[in-house]
Amino acid sequence: MKYFDCTRSGPRSAFDSNVVYQFEIMEYILDFAFDRLGANGSVIDHPILITECVCNPVQSRSKMAELLFETYGVPAVAFGVDAAFSYKYNQLHGICKKDGIVICPGFTTTHVIPFVDGEPVYKGSCRTNIGGYHVTDYLKQLLSLKYPFHSSRFTWEKAEDLKLEHCYISPDYASEVRKFQEGTKEAEEKTRYWQLPWIPPPIEVPPSEEEIARKAAIREKQGQRLREMAEAKRSSKINEMENELRSLHFLVNQLDQVEEDDIPSFLSDTGYASRQELESTVSKVTQSLKKARGEPKDEPEESEENNDSLNNEKYPLLNVPDNMLTPEQLKDKRRQIFLKTTTEGRLRARQKRNEEELEKERRNQLEEERRRENPEFYLEEMRAQYKEVLERVEQKKRLKTNGSSTNGNHKSGGVGRGERLSAAQRERMRLLTTAAFDRGKGEDTFGSRDEDWQLYKLMSKDHDEDDERPDSDEAELARLSSRLQEIDPTFVQKAEGESSQTSGEAQRARPLTEEDYKIVIGIERFRCPEILFHPNLVGIDQVGLDEMSGASIRRLPNGDRELEERLTSSILMTGGCSLVPGMKERLESGIRMIRPCGSTIYVVGAMDPVLDAWRGASAFAADLNFLRNAFTKIDYEKGEDWLRRYHIRYNNL
Repeated sequence: MKYFDCTRSGPRSAFDSNVVYQFEIMEYILDFAFDRLGANGSVIDHPILITECVCNPVQSRSKMAELLFETYGVPAVAFGVDAAFSYKYNQLHGICKKDGIVICPGFTTTHVIPFVDGEPVYKGSCRTNIGGYHVTDYLKQLLSLKYPFHSSRFTWEKAEDLKLEHCYISPDYASEVRKFQEGTKEAEEKTRYWQLPWIPPPIEVPPSEEEIARKAAIREKQGQRLREMAEAKRSSKINEMENELRSLHFLVNQLDQVEEDDIPSFLSDTGYASRQELESTVSKVTQSLKKARGEPKDEPEESEENNDSLNNEKYPLLNVPDNMLTPEQLKDKRRQIFLKTTTEGRLRARQKRNEEELEKERRNQLEEERRRENPEFYLEEMRAQYKEVLERVEQKKRLKTNGSSTNGNHKSGGVGRGERLSAAQRERMRLLTTAAFDRGKGEDTFGSRDEDWQLYKLMSKDHDEDDERPDSDEAELARLSSRLQEIDPTFVQKAEGESSQTSGEAQRARPLTEEDYKIVIGIERFRCPEILFHPNLVGIDQVGLDEMSGASIRRLPNGDRELEERLTSSILMTGGCSLVPGMKERLESGIRMIRPCGSTIYVVGAMDPVLDAWRGASAFAADLNFLRNAFTKIDYEKGEDWLRRYHIRYNNL
């Protein structure tokens, strides 16, 4: 793994910011380190130098010493500050002087430590809870908000790569932002692009004329086969009904030859209750046969007489006067009237549906004949009809939703409340307005006359019935769409809610292109590292690096101007964030603004900001005077007060 952020991984971290507080986990880390160093024994028989943060809490220092003494049995322990080791190492190589300031922007915190005569003055040190982790996380958040559909690609490791490769610190943040807002050529040159993997969608090639003709021939052949199957099924059904009708006529002829006394037994053997039921079955089968043959139905007088006789048998009380009936019979008569009315209504509705089906079949046959005569002309005519009906349907929907846009009383796009009302709602509004004007003068006497109550009857009518019924244009549009799908292989039906090109409604979402997979990193390049100088950009109410240097100088015990000049003339940058381009120039300009005019400001970077702390600690541990700065278990047992006052002497390095 190139990067491993233990604070964001699954296992618990041993650190709270840069302070060790989980010593059970710290023990696993030390076990791993000693194992890699080859110290596999039960006791580590070597003095240990371990780094810590500035002004480390005595509880953390005490727990660490206890862990090293009790668990690993080390003979001596020394604690030092990593930024101080880096400063002393660069001092040995002539990079900085004995008097100076070290600025260490680390992973989660930033420290500023002044050095006087080669020793750190911790009373003048400063700390800010901002570091490289916050810069990386801020960059990750900005890119995720800018490109939400690519947020899964902005991992913490990738954001760290982008920070190290592209981020820089601007000399003047406000002017740099202004350049990007104005879109200057310099801003365009500083913009970086990250192209994500993108596969172009396959181009849909329209079918050739040969392919269209081949599909049309296949569709015609399939249609012919379906028509033949339907004709065969229809012929089989007609034969079955003819056989049934012949058998029924045979039963009627036999019934005529049977004597009156034997009729009940004969009918019981055939499954019919009466002669009228048998004749009714003959009539129904005859009508079904005519329907299957496509012949018009007729209502002969005999069938009407039969229906009358059946009604007389089924509803015997219909023709009896009410004064000749008992109360119970009157109830039965009313029920029979209701049943007869309902039955007749169903029969009429069924007859109407049959007529509509016959008319539909006849129209389909005529259209099929027209198509066979001239297929191209028929197809163009169907397309024109579809387009015309579609425009009417969309116009109705827009008027129903938004009202008429041609009303001169409203501005363009404005819709009055009356234009949004349906026809039934407008009628009710008219009735109420009329009643208000008629009764608006003098005393309110509405309801004193019987005709006033007719208003409620008019308002309670279901005027919305017309609006709820299926629109004829929509039904015609569905028919034309279905027909075009059958005869035109290139026809694509518009989805519901999709408008035409001339309408003002929103179009469908366009497909993603290569530009949508291009990540533009412009203002983010310097906006993210800017939080080192303005932590309030991420909600941290603390000072930046340049102001920390001034605060550190002001915290020194004596106000010696010469000492302040020596400190500002040797400012060392160390730590990973000091590698960001532009850090040196920005620090110099920032510190110069808070120092008196003419002050000497010199900022220099460490030879290796990442590893100089380890190299300085290594040189310190290899010195012969190292054990004088370490303490043993006996010293540790003196208590936390002694441990709080303990510190090493860096001049031995």
